[in-house]
Amino acid sequence: MAFREALRSGISISAISATLAFAGGAMPCAAFAQTTQPETPEETDEARPVTDPDETADNVIVVTGFRASLETAVAEKKLSDQIVESITAEDIGKLPDASIGESIARLPGLAAQRLNGRANVVAIRGFGPDFSQTLLNGREQTTTSDNRSVELDQYPSEIVNQVVVYKSPTASLVGQGLVGTIDIRTIRPLETGKQIIAIGARGSWADIGALNAGSKELGYRVNGTFVDQFADDTLGVSVAASYVDEPYQIQEFNAWGYAGTQVNGEDAALIGGSKSYVTSTRLKRLGINGTVQWQPMPQLTLTVDGFYSNFDDDQTKRGIELPLGFGASTRFDPAGFTVEDGLVTSGQFNNVRGVIRNDVFQRKADLYSGGFNALWDDDEGFSAFFDFGYSRTDRNELSLESYAGTGFNGPATGRGSAAKITFASGDTGTVFNPSLDYSDPDRIFLTDPLGWGGGTVPQAGYSNNRIIEDELFQFRGEVKKEFDDGVLRSVQLGANYTKREKGLTPDEAFVRLPGDATEVAIPSQFLLRATDLTYLGLGPIVSYDPRDLIAAGVLDLEPRVTTGPDAAADVLSKSYTVNEDLVTLYAQANIEQELDIGILTGNVGVQGIHTSQESTGFIFPASGPVITTQGDDYWDILPSANLSLRLDSDWVVRVAAAREIMRPRLDDMRLSIAYGIDNSVPGGLIRGNGGNPFLRPYRANAVDFNVERYFGTGGVVALQMFYKDIESYVFNGRFAYDFSDFPPPTGIEAYPGLPTDGTLEAPTNTGGGDLYGAELAVTLPFDTFSDTLRGFGVTGGASYTKTGIEDADGNETLIPGYSKWVVNGTAYFERAGFNTRLSARYRSAFLGDFTGFGGSPVRRTAQSETIIDGQIGYDFQPGSTFDGLSLYLQGQNLTDQPFVSTGEEPNQVVDYQLYGRRFLAGFTYKF
Repeated sequence: MAFREALRSGISISAISATLAFAGGAMPCAAFAQTTQPETPEETDEARPVTDPDETADNVIVVTGFRASLETAVAEKKLSDQIVESITAEDIGKLPDASIGESIARLPGLAAQRLNGRANVVAIRGFGPDFSQTLLNGREQTTTSDNRSVELDQYPSEIVNQVVVYKSPTASLVGQGLVGTIDIRTIRPLETGKQIIAIGARGSWADIGALNAGSKELGYRVNGTFVDQFADDTLGVSVAASYVDEPYQIQEFNAWGYAGTQVNGEDAALIGGSKSYVTSTRLKRLGINGTVQWQPMPQLTLTVDGFYSNFDDDQTKRGIELPLGFGASTRFDPAGFTVEDGLVTSGQFNNVRGVIRNDVFQRKADLYSGGFNALWDDDEGFSAFFDFGYSRTDRNELSLESYAGTGFNGPATGRGSAAKITFASGDTGTVFNPSLDYSDPDRIFLTDPLGWGGGTVPQAGYSNNRIIEDELFQFRGEVKKEFDDGVLRSVQLGANYTKREKGLTPDEAFVRLPGDATEVAIPSQFLLRATDLTYLGLGPIVSYDPRDLIAAGVLDLEPRVTTGPDAAADVLSKSYTVNEDLVTLYAQANIEQELDIGILTGNVGVQGIHTSQESTGFIFPASGPVITTQGDDYWDILPSANLSLRLDSDWVVRVAAAREIMRPRLDDMRLSIAYGIDNSVPGGLIRGNGGNPFLRPYRANAVDFNVERYFGTGGVVALQMFYKDIESYVFNGRFAYDFSDFPPPTGIEAYPGLPTDGTLEAPTNTGGGDLYGAELAVTLPFDTFSDTLRGFGVTGGASYTKTGIEDADGNETLIPGYSKWVVNGTAYFERAGFNTRLSARYRSAFLGDFTGFGGSPVRRTAQSETIIDGQIGYDFQPGSTFDGLSLYLQGQNLTDQPFVSTGEEPNQVVDYQLYGRRFLAGFTYKF
């Protein structure tokens, strides 16, 4: 038991080290670690880092700031029986990060996808966010996305104490993902063991400027933390709050796609259309976390914690939509064009009727999360806990489109001026030179320039409000028995029940002109400063806020019909409600054995999960939409093992093996099925398409092998190799389906005796493939080699991943989020209060998730990118007048790295987005 006793003795040392680390940091949180799900008995088995030299005037050796957080992470990695990566509060707070998403994207094997310049979702080991699970204080969370993936920009970095990423599961890890589990942890006041009162603020500036009228280039964020203990340290209270009001600006080129054409008898790709915007986002986010811990007796600890996030992302999007190669009336001029590598790179289009877009995109979300935990530990080898968790998300996501142009393009003839537009396509998208001035309010009207209304009534825009409600209850209990002798250190038995219901309700409407009007002039009082699209060659365009026009009655909303035989099937087919009841039973044995060469530790166990799932949605017979419910029940048995051989020479060799699952996307499970008779099949056949309420999880068998070398208290070099045999994957495919529970399809009378067994085209479980790779993780303080280099160091990692996944037809395809290479690193100096850091993260091309037409998800290839951030700061030293004050200057995206996605070929640019650089200056003060 010597190893575990050493770990326990490290806890009190860590509490002191954490407080000292916090005193010099930019983040108002204590930097201490938890390595298992919170409030579990395993937590007492984990150590905190010891200190590393930085001599004070009294010759007391301590480490503060970023180096202390690295020591915590290294100790976490070394002492855990699982394969983990972690990051502590000090690290999150002092790196130039708006949310924890950007911070954990610096960990080995992890990569982020940017949204509006922010990292909002994370890929682990080449799998996108749909394949990992995110917990808050060990509990499953509802999400602001349409599916299970947690959008990490919902969580302010200032209220987070630590994030642990589990790359290998244990039986006692409830809510695990296929490739990893991210556990976000907040402060536990009794474990902090010291009073903390801190405030902080920072201002931000976007050098790209305020691109739209009414937008800003300056923003701010403020935060505060209070932690204290009362009643002889038996009662602890912590409160942390953060408020953000920051703008983000984007210059974007977007292509509809690329049309095939013939030039000089050869096939070539021609830009099909453009929908490019200048986007201004104002993000307001309030995050509050509070925890109360009470220890009425030494054996019993009661904890109540809660988290609330109010997220308001208000975007203004202004630009021009141009029908080109795909335009029905647009003509490509066959003279004067150029072609390079199969792409028409320059030329001219005639008779182009552009649509001036003044759109609004608003995402408002409220996230509520909290729970109660009771932990009993009698100090005689027996412990038990009960945990209750609750999470709820309410989200409204409004996309309001408004159209304007030179005239109404009705079914018979088009009115208004058309343009001649020359173009040049290249690595940054396409630049245009139009013959019209789109900023003249005397020539631009509210109308339907391309006849999207489909008739004599013009469609002057579209309103699409996606309403998400997501609620989750979780109950968990566990008992644990420790043993003093033998290989078996302890045994855990536990059970968990999770109930979740998530639904999407679309609320859509046409934007119309009042009365019988086909064109309406924009009232002068609503005209705003013209939006400059010079970066696209289009010059300025007419600008206004469509919300003001609707409020004044200049534009009307006509809701789409969602009942009866004339209901809009395209609207109803997006809606779904999914219910899941999960019962998890687990048993785990933890081992420890001293050997001649070191100590063998680890665990073996098994987890059984019974899933009961139901989906309620619409089917679409001839009589009109009908609400139906279907579902399934099944078991998953998940064995796991983690073994670590800890050699006396500071080498650690690990082996892990497990069966892993991840439940399917919720929108793939929706019951939304349209069906009919395929009369091209002799005798007829019922065919349908939609979602699949019988869908089963992604499943894989995984093996990990690690070799790690530790240096002192803060250094490590680790080679991590992994292999996953993916037995069950989810692809769209056609499979047999029984339609006997549905009303007969239209025309069934012409096919007497037609079997109800038909086919459904929907997401389905298929054979998968494999995924394998290697990761190199490095953290090296240079004073490991020479004391003259004290304060200098590097940390980071590189990972290579190879995958071969086959779809339902046997074709090899990419996994969403998969990057072959992910590299990140930070070089730092921290000494005598001065600190500076330069961080870079790189990921190679990957298949990314984007928002398509009507808010539906689409996937495109995102090109490789390198993001560079930096910081310089000073922490006033103990004994000085400003002791407790930290000042810092940060820079984000210093090279103005664009975000680029492409079509079928790399030179077919679909998205090219520039976010500009961001500079931030701020302070924290600890009283």
